[in-house]
Amino acid sequence: MKSIFFKTLALCFVALSLWSCKKDETQTVSTIGAAGTLTASTTTLSLVQANGAQAALTLSYPLATSSGYVVPVNSTLQFALKGTNFAAPKEVVVTTKTYAPTVTEINNMILALGGKVGTASQIEVRLKSGAAVNDLTYSNVITLTATPYLASAWIYAPGAYQGWDPTTADSLISLSSNGIYTGMIAYTAGNLEFKITPAKKWDVAYGDAGAGKISSSAGDNLKSPDAIVKQVTVDLNAKTIVFSTPNEWSIIGDATLGGWNNDTDMKVVNDGKSNNYSVKTTLTAGALKFRFKHDWTVNLGGSITALTNGGDNIAVTVPGTYTITLDVAAKKATMVKN
Repeated sequence: MKSIFFKTLALCFVALSLWSCKKDETQTVSTIGAAGTLTASTTTLSLVQANGAQAALTLSYPLATSSGYVVPVNSTLQFALKGTNFAAPKEVVVTTKTYAPTVTEINNMILALGGKVGTASQIEVRLKSGAAVNDLTYSNVITLTATPYLASAWIYAPGAYQGWDPTTADSLISLSSNGIYTGMIAYTAGNLEFKITPAKKWDVAYGDAGAGKISSSAGDNLKSPDAIVKQVTVDLNAKTIVFSTPNEWSIIGDATLGGWNNDTDMKVVNDGKSNNYSVKTTLTAGALKFRFKHDWTVNLGGSITALTNGGDNIAVTVPGTYTITLDVAAKKATMVKN
């Protein structure tokens, strides 16, 4: 009788344990709500640089939810060029039910995605919701049409070559504000080290993180591989830096310091508005031409007010120090004796 009692008691404990486990299992079930409907205040956007701080549009949507056993869920807006099937989207995590990016933000996003300045582009946007990679849902897709404008942006490269002064450092330019900056720096022997700053001050400075990477927390200085003019390209999206042969405009000729065998590189005019090129240099009596990429495939000569590709040499009759400016788009140049 005693044995039967204990067996019965044991069965009760087993049953109670199973019931308890089942109850706990029920508590861990979570239901994630599907991504809701995405709406836009407009789908044809007017991008005007003067209105950069104004909202380009307003996107509205429900936020992701979970029920049962509540787990953290995220709502993310994905933007991509139409036709790419969101293969490499730009993502914005949202915590409110509306998102109103500015004209500047949308313009920069389109350019970063691969849109072209002055050309109508279509970008698609959708809402991504979920708690895990294997539990994601997506909203309807909305197509936005806009024509991005040229919005130059600049960063700077203070270093030993110019006395470590950010206010007078050479600049790198991003003509489309897509986070990729390029420019030419004339490094000299013993003065190869430098850093990258987003502004003309030391508040934030990028140093060498190794293997072609840069970091704002890295303490080591960046260093040019050679004591010559180098094309420097910085990608602040990927946090990378690349040194290469100059890929911009220069002057060459027997009137220049390098003669017909060595280019004198020009730099982009740092006025925040244009992509003209300029150089201040000493000239002797003789001739010169403008050329691109240190190569004769593209070279400009003839009249400096109406330059032509492959045109005649440009005569220099009075020696001296000149400031030479080239407007590539207008095919004209100025040579001002200082």
